[in-house]
Amino acid sequence: MPKEPISMRKFKDVLRLKYEAGLSQRQIASALNLSLGVVNKYLNAAQAAGITWPPPEDLSESQMRRKLLPPDIAPSEPVYAQPDFAAIHQELKRKGLTRQLLWEEYAAANPDNHYQYTQFCFHYQQWCGRLRLSMRQIHRAGEKMFVDYAGPTVPIINSATGEFDEAQIFVAVLGASNYTFAEATYSQQLHDWIGSHVRAFEFFRGVPKLVVPDNPKSGVTHADRYEPVLNRSYQEMLDHYSTAALPARPRKPKDKPKVEVAVQIVERWILARLRHQTFFSLAELNHAIRKLLDDLNLRPFKKLPGTRRSQYEAIDLPALLPLPAQAYEFAVWKQVRVHLDYHIEADGHYYSVPHSLVTRQLDVRLTGMTIECFHQNQRVASHARCYRHGHTTIAEHMPSHHRAQSEWNPGRFLNWAIEIGPHTRDFVRQLLEARKHPEMAYRSCLGLLSLAKRYTPARLEAACQHALALGALRQSSVRSILEKGLDSQPLPEIEQEAAATLPVHENVRGAAYYQ
Repeated sequence: MPKEPISMRKFKDVLRLKYEAGLSQRQIASALNLSLGVVNKYLNAAQAAGITWPPPEDLSESQMRRKLLPPDIAPSEPVYAQPDFAAIHQELKRKGLTRQLLWEEYAAANPDNHYQYTQFCFHYQQWCGRLRLSMRQIHRAGEKMFVDYAGPTVPIINSATGEFDEAQIFVAVLGASNYTFAEATYSQQLHDWIGSHVRAFEFFRGVPKLVVPDNPKSGVTHADRYEPVLNRSYQEMLDHYSTAALPARPRKPKDKPKVEVAVQIVERWILARLRHQTFFSLAELNHAIRKLLDDLNLRPFKKLPGTRRSQYEAIDLPALLPLPAQAYEFAVWKQVRVHLDYHIEADGHYYSVPHSLVTRQLDVRLTGMTIECFHQNQRVASHARCYRHGHTTIAEHMPSHHRAQSEWNPGRFLNWAIEIGPHTRDFVRQLLEARKHPEMAYRSCLGLLSLAKRYTPARLEAACQHALALGALRQSSVRSILEKGLDSQPLPEIEQEAAATLPVHENVRGAAYYQ
């Protein structure tokens, strides 16, 4: 293994697809967008390091990386100058020019790092193979499932409001038998996209070695001709079913002709027959689709013996991977940064993580019931999912001095205030009640009650009495009264003076008028 950055996720995927899915090295290279040489080196390095599949649970990624890259690692292979095959291809069209002559010119221009003639011809042949516009694909039993959405949609009417939604039609087809699955969903978003895959696997009663999707935004984060990047939730679902995705190239429908034809058949054989029907729920529409889908799969082939169903049972079904014991639970991944209070925010709720991770970026996995936090692919925290605003804090995540502070509660502050005096108690109570959550007033209460040590409890009691009379319900107001010595002055009588000077008039209604 050359001494270079290794994607541990790719490395693990290579081992899983080799020893669990039973794919060849060439299939693994196509599924993971790696070169055949890299796949071979990964497998050789794993064998040399004694790493098996599945790896031991106590073997961390850092330990695995150290085993793969020992200090005395051999130097990397030399890098060869790449010939300009496009120019060579054009030159070979000239009369009298040969590969031997063009190789000699290439070797003379790169005397220290050129391919030998045999490798030169080999790489040129590979380059020429990519020039073919199309070729007939050979579909092996249980190897590929092609998926896509149909273009037409089906309206579903809300019987209460009369409004309607356009249902999307998901289509999946097995490559060898053409056995077809179709269903309606409300959208093409991630949860519907993954849910349709799960139901397709259950319909086929097994899992293919590869899934060939188009490049929907819900499944492919970055559509690229050479290295498409899958959505992490989609990748996790594929890992759960021990399969892999090989997205078609952008704007290359010939990469997935099976599903293109299947979509066309579904549109003509199913959707066209439903065009005069009215549907009031998604379940009603899917019930109608399933009846026509069964007819489609039992329809005899015109040029081949049997039906899609019979071919599926004879060819694809025995070769499919078994379904896992439990269906995949939909989860969403997101990246978050740890706040200074060692909490992360997810959908309006705050969850604690170890305080040593403050300001670090974490990967968060959200399911319907749980939230898991990962740092460098190691789980560092797990909480029950909460859907209301608030905080969920585990004491072990807090620094030692914060744990002591977390023992505070409104009753403790009020008991402390009562020891000073009734006005201090009333002031603390109003501080706690003025905030949406009492915890938000804890710091103000601590600051207020600590003034008793600096100015004596008697002065703090008098200052709180003045602040209550003025309606200045802030800890900083009490501190200001103490600093300026206003607590020793007579109480203000603003309300009494205003009431005494208020003239009697028939237009002055008073508070009772508004009750």
